[in-house]
Amino acid sequence: MKRQIFIAASISLFTTATPVLAEDGDSILNSKCSGCHALTKPDDLSLDRLWERKGPDLFYAGDKFNKPWLVQWLQAPVPIRPAGEFYRKYVKPGEKSDIIDSSKLKPHPKLSQSEAEVVADTLMTLTDSSNLIEKGKFKGEKVSASMGRMFFTKLRGCAACHSDSPGKGGLSAPELYTAGSRLQPDYIYSYTKHPQKIDPAVWMPRLELSEQDLQRLTGYIVQLDAGRD
Repeated sequence: MKRQIFIAASISLFTTATPVLAEDGDSILNSKCSGCHALTKPDDLSLDRLWERKGPDLFYAGDKFNKPWLVQWLQAPVPIRPAGEFYRKYVKPGEKSDIIDSSKLKPHPKLSQSEAEVVADTLMTLTDSSNLIEKGKFKGEKVSASMGRMFFTKLRGCAACHSDSPGKGGLSAPELYTAGSRLQPDYIYSYTKHPQKIDPAVWMPRLELSEQDLQRLTGYIVQLDAGRD
């Protein structure tokens, strides 16, 4: 009986997963993420570089994402950009219009819970000191869902590229129906105000919105969350 207990304990020692330490976040990012994402601000900010980019830049991830969302998403990643980072590479002709060629889209690596937690912690330390994101600009005012959606879909044309609910809106840009849990409000405000300041050469138009319109559009997007009713 003692021999059986000893053997079982020995097996447990060899099969127990090695704890993921906080300092492993950098190691995981460099080994699993740096091939597709910029973890430091790149010197080349040209359109050519943007076309060849495999994933969004992460050197300001701490100014962009909400940590709880990162922890969950890294364990069970689902597409944020339905047609990939640069949609022209991942579409094919359809009967009426171009459609997404899912065979060309590669799944995002999955992390364990412990890996996701330390990577999220590390990502939240990546911030930019050059005022890319204007802090404290969003005033947090609630927006009527119906008025916000009309503004999003018809008055400012955001739905041509973005979807604000599953199955509705454009597919060439990141979906926004999880934006409420995924993105920080000041990032939404800043990117909407001047996309090229954050992502030089990006094709999203600068709409020259008034402050009132920026607050209204940001407020509507902040309220979007497909998993929250």
